Amino acid sequence: MSPKARCPSRWASFGLTSEYVKEVTYQEIFFLQHHGRFTFTEAYNLPIGLRKWFVSKNIDLIEERNNKS
Repeated sequence: MSPKARCPSRWASFGLTSEYVKEVTYQEIFFLQHHGRFTFTEAYNLPIGLRKWFVSKNIDLIEERNNKS
């Protein structure tokens, strides 16, 4: 089977939209840089699930600190 027959569109894509990258990915990376002391490269290269876990844990810590004071 020719590649063209398997994928009729030469530029078929199932990736993330630029809006999602700006609104979610970059905000999570910024948050991890600011609160988690990650570098941009470290945060960017984390698997999505692990990045979300670090964001969640940092939020938990911040909320815990706010509740103590």
